Amino acid sequence: MGDVQSYVTGNGDDQRTLVVVFLRGGADGLNMVAPLQDDGYHSARPRIAITKSKALALDGFYGLNPLLKELEPLYRDGTLAIIHAAGSEDSTRSHFEAQDLMEHGGILGGGWLARFLRAQAGSAAGPLAAVALGSSVPECLRGAPAATVFQSLDDFSLGNDRNRLTKSLGRLYGLQADELGRAGRDTLEAVGRIDQLRGQKYHAANGAEYGTDNFSTGLMQIARLIKARVGLQAASIDVKGWDSHFSQSTVMDPLMVRFARGLSAFCRDLGGELKQTSVVVMTEFGRRVEENSAFGTDHGRGSVMFALGGGIMGGRVLGKWPGLTKDVLEGPGDLPVTTNYRNVLAPILERHGGNETLSLTFPEFTFNPLPLYA
Repeated sequence: MGDVQSYVTGNGDDQRTLVVVFLRGGADGLNMVAPLQDDGYHSARPRIAITKSKALALDGFYGLNPLLKELEPLYRDGTLAIIHAAGSEDSTRSHFEAQDLMEHGGILGGGWLARFLRAQAGSAAGPLAAVALGSSVPECLRGAPAATVFQSLDDFSLGNDRNRLTKSLGRLYGLQADELGRAGRDTLEAVGRIDQLRGQKYHAANGAEYGTDNFSTGLMQIARLIKARVGLQAASIDVKGWDSHFSQSTVMDPLMVRFARGLSAFCRDLGGELKQTSVVVMTEFGRRVEENSAFGTDHGRGSVMFALGGGIMGGRVLGKWPGLTKDVLEGPGDLPVTTNYRNVLAPILERHGGNETLSLTFPEFTFNPLPLYA
């Protein structure tokens, strides 16, 4: 059975996939990547700060939380870049409003990733051009030409009697020469390819070891689709549960371990395919600089983003660090946003064929793209 192809670049030999990871709940960027040399950080968090002795030193100023140690090799080999004090212009500190604004790319209808996919001229969106791992379509993919949602490849099926149904539908769509017929034939080919994948036990490559949580298993499904060359242009996956106002380590520590393990296994599993893959990690906002009385932090503003994959000039922490003195903190005492998330996404989307369509993806935004690539 032939491959279902849906190319962003128009070049079948350069099929590229963008994976968007959303840390829902407001991940604490100051806890994930600590500004070790900023005295304001340690004075604001006397009980929960990551100490210099425990952190994994990155560049002389920042340190990686030791729970994210599985990401350190990716940073060292230049695959991973970190962007600090990143976020959106939202100042409501409301999870729902901040997530909607970030996923819509502003006060707009539909999602930014959907607009990006629609804007790719000459791109024939197959049924597996965009996938979301979960139970519903994320807002960033609202309005996409094609978006398939599943938690497992087992969900993508025509049922137990699919062979007879597939033959009947194949004859029907074979008679149609229009777009409907083409889309139907592509869908049937996708179903056939997924059936083949389901019939084979998957073995992660290069010694990669995924966890058993939803994030790891979801990334493994994405890796399978990338390797199977089904025309996957974009994938969306979440790590939920970052909102904690008390006993922060109890909630966030396991999530950090899960996040790092899954991402590390995904990169190792892809091997050479990582050259054609980009991963971007974002969260709707960060946490308050000062710890509260319950060993936690409240809703804040700036946080961190991660970008990794082919072509990334990693091994760097990017973004302007504003400092943590009271005169620069925002509102009730939050890290300001000095890098808008769109300026992180812009160079990544350009690499994936969107250099002429950024204004369609993010209308009415003046870009100052971060130098992620050479």
